[in-house]
Amino acid sequence: MMTRMDRNQRIAIIVVAAIAVGVISLQLAAPPQYTEGIWTPRRGMGMGPGMHGDLEVYYTAKILLSSVNAVLLLGLLVIYVDIFNQVRSEFTVGLIALNVALLLYAITSNPLIHRWLGFMGSGLGPFAMLPDLFTLIASAMLLYLSQK
Repeated sequence: MMTRMDRNQRIAIIVVAAIAVGVISLQLAAPPQYTEGIWTPRRGMGMGPGMHGDLEVYYTAKILLSSVNAVLLLGLLVIYVDIFNQVRSEFTVGLIALNVALLLYAITSNPLIHRWLGFMGSGLGPFAMLPDLFTLIASAMLLYLSQK
């Protein structure tokens, strides 16, 4: 059985890891010179009034949020698996499925992943539908489990 101190230590480790990944992702999202990657195609494209630089801020925030979400969801997955090993509940399986779907969403919606795989950050390619597909699968599983 896990003590309260072990739980607090686990939460602290997850939070520290999330902060560290957040700082690293901000460094990766905002290189000193915007000359390559997801930044160049958006600059000066005449996207309309009020949009100058908005997409860079949006993508930087999205990178930060999705990176931190991935770390938090990974920590939550470890906790849920530990709870499942103790309780063996179908509800916990549903929580694990939902958590995995959200983790896959966080990973596949991260613009850094898009850029590293050769897409230019605007959600082109398979990344436009993969997050929604993972969420649909998890929702269907939770709905099925709630009817038992």
